[in-house]
Amino acid sequence: MLELSKHYGKGPMSMTEISKHQEIPIKYLEQIIIPLKKAKLVTSVRGPKGGHMLARPPEEISLWDILALLESRMALVDCLTDEGACPNVSTCLIRPVWGEAYSAMVNLFKKTTLSNVLKHSKFPQDKIHPE
Repeated sequence: MLELSKHYGKGPMSMTEISKHQEIPIKYLEQIIIPLKKAKLVTSVRGPKGGHMLARPPEEISLWDILALLESRMALVDCLTDEGACPNVSTCLIRPVWGEAYSAMVNLFKKTTLSNVLKHSKFPQDKIHPE
């Protein structure tokens, strides 16, 4: 998606181009392009100069749009999505903290667009790896 964002407005990109630029196997790209197309995040053009492109501008696609679609497990701990995962769910003192951490993560991904990632303006290096 980042490669398509970089190329936004310049026409479609072939899977070979995306694979080469991002060092991602074509087989993997073929698997993830299907749900992206179904969700109308990506469109495809057939033919010799065809390929794939973003269906919307990069500033309109959040990281959450992509992650919620492609990742099967987003919870930080099992008990957030499955109360039966632990017998101590109702009395656990740390579970609410995990819940807040998960909410913060979701909010960050929802407000961060592909355009934000490309600009790097929202994430100074000193805040990426806090000590």
